[in-house]
Amino acid sequence: MAKAKLLKGDIVKVIAGSHKGATGPITWISKDKTRVSVQGVEVVKHQKPNQTDTQGGLKQIPATIHISNVAFVDPKKKDATTRIGFQVVDGKKQRVAKKSGQAIK
Repeated sequence: MAKAKLLKGDIVKVIAGSHKGATGPITWISKDKTRVSVQGVEVVKHQKPNQTDTQGGLKQIPATIHISNVAFVDPKKKDATTRIGFQVVDGKKQRVAKKSGQAIK
C-alpha cells in the first residue's frame, strides 16, 4: 500500500458518494491508510427499538469513507481541491499543494 499523503486534521472535500460536496477535517485515519473519517459526514442507519433504547428509527452514526473518495482542499483557494506533493526546503521535507504551490502545515 502506498503511503497516504493526507494526515489527521487536514481539511478535505468528499468527491464521491451520498455526501458528495461536504467538507470537513479528517478526524481518524486507519492504520493501513485506506479509510478516513471526516467530521460532519455521518451515515444514516436504521435501528430497531429495544429495551435499553426505547427510540428506534434513523440514527446518525459516524462512519468511514474510502480515502479515494476525498480530496484535499487547497489552503489558498478555499473552494478548490488539489493534490499534495513534497518539496525539500532547508533540508526538511514538507508537503506542498500542487495547484497553488503553498506549503501545508
